[in-house]
Amino acid sequence: MIQVGDNIPAASVQQMIDGKPAEVHTQDFFKGKKVVLFAVPGAFTPTCSAAHLPGYVVLADEIKAKGIDAIVCLAVNDAFVMDAWGKAQNASELLMWGDGDGSFTKALGLDVDTGAFGGLRSRRYAMVVDDGVVTLLNVEPPKTFENSKAEVVLAVL
Repeated sequence: MIQVGDNIPAASVQQMIDGKPAEVHTQDFFKGKKVVLFAVPGAFTPTCSAAHLPGYVVLADEIKAKGIDAIVCLAVNDAFVMDAWGKAQNASELLMWGDGDGSFTKALGLDVDTGAFGGLRSRRYAMVVDDGVVTLLNVEPPKTFENSKAEVVLAVL
Protein backbone atom coordinates (compact mmCIF):
# COMPACT_ATOMS: atom_id res chain seq x y z
CA MET A 1 0.00 0.00 0.00
CA ILE A 2 1.19 3.51 -0.78
CA GLN A 3 2.59 5.41 2.21
CA VAL A 4 3.28 9.00 3.19
CA GLY A 5 6.45 10.08 1.38
CA ASP A 6 5.77 7.86 -1.66
CA ASN A 7 5.29 9.20 -5.18
CA ILE A 8 1.93 8.75 -6.86
CA PRO A 9 2.21 5.87 -9.32
CA ALA A 10 1.94 6.43 -13.05
CA ALA A 11 -1.52 5.44 -14.21
CA SER A 12 -4.43 6.67 -16.28
CA VAL A 13 -7.94 7.44 -15.10
CA GLN A 14 -10.84 9.03 -16.92
CA GLN A 15 -12.74 12.25 -16.42
CA MET A 16 -15.57 13.67 -18.48
CA ILE A 17 -14.49 16.79 -20.35
CA ASP A 18 -16.90 18.52 -22.73
CA GLY A 19 -19.25 15.53 -22.60
CA LYS A 20 -16.60 12.96 -23.51
CA PRO A 21 -14.38 10.69 -21.41
CA ALA A 22 -10.81 11.98 -21.43
CA GLU A 23 -7.70 10.27 -20.12
CA VAL A 24 -5.92 11.86 -17.18
CA HIS A 25 -2.33 10.78 -16.59
CA THR A 26 -1.62 10.86 -12.87
CA GLN A 27 2.03 11.86 -13.06
CA ASP A 28 1.19 14.81 -15.31
CA PHE A 29 -1.84 15.86 -13.27
CA PHE A 30 -0.16 15.92 -9.84
CA LYS A 31 3.02 17.65 -11.02
CA GLY A 32 3.35 21.08 -9.43
CA LYS A 33 -0.02 20.89 -7.66
CA LYS A 34 -1.26 20.34 -4.14
CA VAL A 35 -4.28 18.04 -4.37
CA VAL A 36 -6.76 16.40 -2.03
CA LEU A 37 -7.73 13.01 -3.43
CA PHE A 38 -10.42 10.98 -1.74
CA ALA A 39 -11.80 7.65 -2.84
CA VAL A 40 -15.05 5.88 -2.24
CA PRO A 41 -16.11 2.26 -2.75
CA GLY A 42 -18.68 3.29 -5.35
CA ALA A 43 -20.69 6.14 -6.82
CA PHE A 44 -24.31 6.39 -5.73
CA THR A 45 -23.75 4.12 -2.72
CA PRO A 46 -25.30 5.09 0.65
CA THR A 47 -22.43 6.45 2.80
CA CYS A 48 -20.63 7.82 -0.25
CA SER A 49 -23.71 9.76 -1.41
CA ALA A 50 -25.09 10.78 1.98
CA ALA A 51 -21.87 11.85 3.68
CA HIS A 52 -18.48 11.37 2.00
CA LEU A 53 -18.90 13.28 -1.26
CA PRO A 54 -21.28 15.92 0.21
CA GLY A 55 -18.73 16.83 2.88
CA TYR A 56 -16.19 17.74 0.21
CA VAL A 57 -18.82 19.61 -1.82
CA VAL A 58 -19.76 21.75 1.20
CA LEU A 59 -16.16 22.41 2.28
CA ALA A 60 -14.57 22.76 -1.18
CA ASP A 61 -14.00 26.52 -0.90
CA GLU A 62 -12.47 26.24 2.58
CA ILE A 63 -10.22 23.36 1.49
CA LYS A 64 -9.05 25.27 -1.60
CA ALA A 65 -8.43 28.36 0.55
CA LYS A 66 -5.76 26.31 2.38
CA GLY A 67 -3.65 26.17 -0.79
CA ILE A 68 -5.24 23.15 -2.45
CA ASP A 69 -5.30 23.37 -6.24
CA ALA A 70 -7.82 20.58 -6.84
CA ILE A 71 -10.11 18.18 -5.01
CA VAL A 72 -10.50 14.82 -6.72
CA CYS A 73 -13.11 12.16 -6.03
CA LEU A 74 -12.13 8.70 -7.28
CA ALA A 75 -14.06 5.44 -7.56
CA VAL A 76 -13.72 2.22 -9.50
CA ASN A 77 -16.55 3.26 -11.81
CA ASP A 78 -16.54 4.58 -15.34
CA ALA A 79 -16.28 8.27 -16.19
CA PHE A 80 -19.95 8.45 -17.21
CA VAL A 81 -21.13 7.22 -13.81
CA MET A 82 -18.74 9.53 -11.96
CA ASP A 83 -19.89 12.50 -14.05
CA ALA A 84 -23.58 11.74 -13.43
CA TRP A 85 -22.94 11.28 -9.71
CA GLY A 86 -21.04 14.57 -9.53
CA LYS A 87 -23.88 16.39 -11.26
CA ALA A 88 -26.47 14.77 -8.96
CA GLN A 89 -24.41 15.90 -5.94
CA ASN A 90 -23.66 19.46 -7.21
CA ALA A 91 -19.95 18.64 -7.14
CA SER A 92 -18.94 21.23 -9.74
CA GLU A 93 -15.90 22.30 -7.67
CA LEU A 94 -14.52 18.73 -7.62
CA LEU A 95 -12.94 16.57 -10.29
CA MET A 96 -14.77 13.25 -10.63
CA TRP A 97 -12.39 10.51 -11.75
CA GLY A 98 -13.39 7.09 -12.95
CA ASP A 99 -10.87 4.30 -12.47
CA GLY A 100 -12.87 1.93 -14.64
CA ASP A 101 -10.50 -1.03 -14.55
CA GLY A 102 -9.15 -0.26 -11.09
CA SER A 103 -5.57 0.01 -12.35
CA PHE A 104 -4.78 3.22 -10.44
CA THR A 105 -6.46 1.88 -7.30
CA LYS A 106 -4.44 -1.35 -7.59
CA ALA A 107 -1.21 0.60 -8.17
CA LEU A 108 -1.92 2.48 -4.93
CA GLY A 109 -2.49 -0.85 -3.15
CA LEU A 110 -5.87 0.41 -1.97
CA ASP A 111 -8.08 -2.06 -3.82
CA VAL A 112 -10.44 -4.53 -2.20
CA ASP A 113 -12.34 -7.45 -3.71
CA THR A 114 -15.96 -7.34 -2.58
CA GLY A 115 -16.83 -10.54 -4.43
CA ALA A 116 -20.35 -10.87 -5.77
CA PHE A 117 -21.39 -7.60 -4.09
CA GLY A 118 -19.45 -5.37 -6.47
CA GLY A 119 -16.17 -7.00 -7.43
CA LEU A 120 -13.07 -4.82 -7.42
CA ARG A 121 -13.57 -1.61 -5.44
CA SER A 122 -11.45 1.03 -3.75
CA ARG A 123 -10.97 1.24 -0.05
CA ARG A 124 -12.33 4.44 1.44
CA TYR A 125 -9.51 6.94 2.01
CA ALA A 126 -8.34 10.52 1.69
CA MET A 127 -4.87 11.74 0.84
CA VAL A 128 -3.05 14.97 0.21
CA VAL A 129 -0.56 14.91 -2.65
CA ASP A 130 1.98 17.71 -2.99
CA ASP A 131 3.84 17.79 -6.32
CA GLY A 132 3.28 14.06 -6.77
CA VAL A 133 4.29 13.05 -3.22
CA VAL A 134 1.79 11.76 -0.67
CA THR A 135 1.94 13.98 2.43
CA LEU A 136 -1.19 12.67 4.20
CA LEU A 137 -2.90 9.30 3.91
CA ASN A 138 -5.99 8.41 5.92
CA VAL A 139 -7.26 4.94 5.05
CA GLU A 140 -10.48 3.78 6.66
CA PRO A 141 -10.75 0.36 8.28
CA PRO A 142 -13.49 -1.71 6.59
CA LYS A 143 -17.05 -0.47 7.12
CA THR A 144 -15.98 2.79 8.81
CA PHE A 145 -16.15 6.43 7.86
CA GLU A 146 -14.17 8.64 10.22
CA ASN A 147 -10.70 9.76 9.14
CA SER A 148 -11.33 10.39 5.43
CA LYS A 149 -14.05 12.97 6.04
CA ALA A 150 -13.63 16.42 4.53
CA GLU A 151 -13.68 17.96 8.01
CA VAL A 152 -10.74 15.81 9.11
CA VAL A 153 -8.67 16.66 6.03
CA LEU A 154 -9.48 20.37 6.34
CA ALA A 155 -8.38 20.36 10.00
CA VAL A 156 -4.88 19.15 9.09
CA LEU A 157 -4.28 21.41 6.09
